[in-house]
Amino acid sequence: MINLDINKAGLANNIKKAKEEGIIIPTIAQMRHPETAPAAIQEKLKTTGLWDVNPANLFRITWKNEAKEFGGGFQEVPNYIELPSELTGVKARIVAMAGKWFPTGCHKVGASFGCLAPRLVTGQFDATYHHAVWPSTGNYCRGGAFNSKLLGCESIAILPAEMSRERFEWLQTIAGEIIATPGCESNVKEIFDKTWELKQRENVMIFNQFEEMGNPLWHYNVTGAALADLYEAIKTPSSRLSGACFTSGSAGTMSAGDYLKDFYPTMKLGVGEALQCPTILDNGFGGHRIEGIGDKHIPWIHNVKNTDMAIAIDDEDSQRLLRLFNTEDGKNYLLNTLKMDPETVEKLGWLGISGIANVLCCIKMAKYYEMTEEDVVMTVLTDSAVMYQSRIDELDNNHGAYNPTEAILDHNLHMLNLKTDNLLELTYAERKRVHNLKYYTWVEQQAREVEDLNALWYDTKGTWDAVHAQATALDDLINEFNEATGVLKNL
Repeated sequence: MINLDINKAGLANNIKKAKEEGIIIPTIAQMRHPETAPAAIQEKLKTTGLWDVNPANLFRITWKNEAKEFGGGFQEVPNYIELPSELTGVKARIVAMAGKWFPTGCHKVGASFGCLAPRLVTGQFDATYHHAVWPSTGNYCRGGAFNSKLLGCESIAILPAEMSRERFEWLQTIAGEIIATPGCESNVKEIFDKTWELKQRENVMIFNQFEEMGNPLWHYNVTGAALADLYEAIKTPSSRLSGACFTSGSAGTMSAGDYLKDFYPTMKLGVGEALQCPTILDNGFGGHRIEGIGDKHIPWIHNVKNTDMAIAIDDEDSQRLLRLFNTEDGKNYLLNTLKMDPETVEKLGWLGISGIANVLCCIKMAKYYEMTEEDVVMTVLTDSAVMYQSRIDELDNNHGAYNPTEAILDHNLHMLNLKTDNLLELTYAERKRVHNLKYYTWVEQQAREVEDLNALWYDTKGTWDAVHAQATALDDLINEFNEATGVLKNL
């Protein structure tokens, strides 16, 4: 469970700092139901840009922001795209919730809040002393650095050197320090090694998304609830929520699937990874280009026992479809040949590389289970194509300028031609095998205890269920913190 013990000295410093800088911290309940945010905050957001370094934007850490870059309010149903059958090649309804409309353009700002907030409102993290370290494969350190800036904290962002140029350029304007570790998306161990080095500094605190239980707490209570709200809004009398798929990453988003399974127990939950690094599928390793999904290890916070399927996606598929969805010739093909709705074609820009991989996982699941028009499969779009224009330019340099023939080939080869190979329906024994892989990373390398590892498998009520339920206790501490600062009542 998350440690919610109070450090009085650190808490006093945080309260004083928040009072001086006019900071109000939102509750998890307000992130689920943003319409309950204070009226004065909602009024302030009408003149605040989505990416502005303004503490009011803490209240935009929700799936229910209006799709506006400036001055947006909140809406009842999250922004989403439903991909038509002529595009996916399957009968099932594939529905993806969009992360583009979070501050920083990515839902990782929520996961990082879930990790930072418990230590901030307990005083374990002293904002006047500690520097927050955000080890990441891309977006998490962006979200962490942004939240740190909003809360007046110093931050250190860690990410692999081969991540997209856009990430580094933006971080230079926000993070106090940026550390580029060797390798690509799947070089997570190198990130962990750097955190061990940083621990030698007395004034740093590590917020490791792969092991921090605040990550699944946030996704279970906010992302999972938002997906359920979205499903209830788009379902028909004959619909059934049959599945949800999320690429592994830190595995925080997988806990949104845990929420859905609690309320729709017959659905299947799939975890995706790159075919070039099939750690879950067959204990494999390697490098890949699906930015934002990690690999070569099983995150501590992945509730593997609740996962039904492992799905590997070829990173070439995600790269080629990125060009199809974001070039003029690609869009013309979708509009004129597939006769897709212009609004839907425009929304395809909401899919970043990992979002495309999530959708491909949904398609493979739908094919495997032979789903029909009555079946709904859901996922999330972590970020959008905004973060990957440099990747599109690289593809143009490597393969030549895009053209109508390539658009036809990319759709047919990299989406319609998806097979159900490199996919595994997980038996009890297979799930236990995947869970056991945690030992090598977390016990041997990261000094975790075997007893705690076993508890994640055998004591689900005392671990996963208990963490999910801590949202109430965390909200109580947040409300007490806001009361102590006096900022909210003086608005």
